[in-house]
Amino acid sequence: MTQAKELVIGVSMYSLSDKYPTYLQDAMERFDKAHDDVKFKYADANSDPARMLNDVENFIDSGVDALLVMPTDKNIVKAVGLKAKKAKLPLIIVNGKPKDEDMKYVTSFIGSEEIKAGEIQAEFILKQLNGKPAKAIILMGPLGWEAQIQRTKGNQDILKSHPEVEIITQQEARWDRAKAMEITENLLAAHKDIKVILSNNDEMAIGALLAARKIGLDDQDLLIVGIDATPDALAYLGQGLDATVYQSASGQGSLSAEIAYKAAKGEKVTQYNWIPFELVTPDKIVDYLNKYKE
Repeated sequence: MTQAKELVIGVSMYSLSDKYPTYLQDAMERFDKAHDDVKFKYADANSDPARMLNDVENFIDSGVDALLVMPTDKNIVKAVGLKAKKAKLPLIIVNGKPKDEDMKYVTSFIGSEEIKAGEIQAEFILKQLNGKPAKAIILMGPLGWEAQIQRTKGNQDILKSHPEVEIITQQEARWDRAKAMEITENLLAAHKDIKVILSNNDEMAIGALLAARKIGLDDQDLLIVGIDATPDALAYLGQGLDATVYQSASGQGSLSAEIAYKAAKGEKVTQYNWIPFELVTPDKIVDYLNKYKE
């Protein structure tokens, strides 16, 4: 009796210098360890679309059975999809939602509805302010990303009917803690009356609160909200970070691994797979830290 061929999934991650993708990868690796008949191979595009395309080509040339991609941006999905189609490989996209017209190249998408995260942030801020006026800033991820566009839109959609909260500026800090720290320090120096910082992710929210500390502001002087509920952010929750929004890295990582595995075996899979966002406040720290130990 011949042994069944081990399936190989080629995983291209947009950047492993950002914390969130590393948690996705951890979940994929747990799935890999639990299944003897599949092997996941990883490549880090380091935020470079050209490098991602090259990584995908290398995976195809090496004979993988499926592609699992966390895209650098939504514009790359078609290019990756055309390569996958030509190679007759299933293409699984995780986290970064493709354009609607590019879903024809995608076997399955796994992610969270980004606009909801921005709405949850803004609703939390309004509840905390309880009708008090406040000036706000938004720290954004890389411009053009689905997460940047939709999370920012979620903030704006909720706040536009609350003129007491004025968004004075929104600036691109590219998911980066150091960049967010620099931007926030400059903004807080120029606008002493900023009371609210809405951040498209936790790394930038941490940068913002470190900037506030650096110039001598107390935690109660600012309301800062992030997204992702990474372990790093949970350590700052209640210590300058007022809330975050949990995007299940383990949920996205494990489900995308499972779907890539099924698709590689030729099984039918669902095209859209949504994982809900959840508000995380300081009283829930332990619950959410435990999610990273699952």
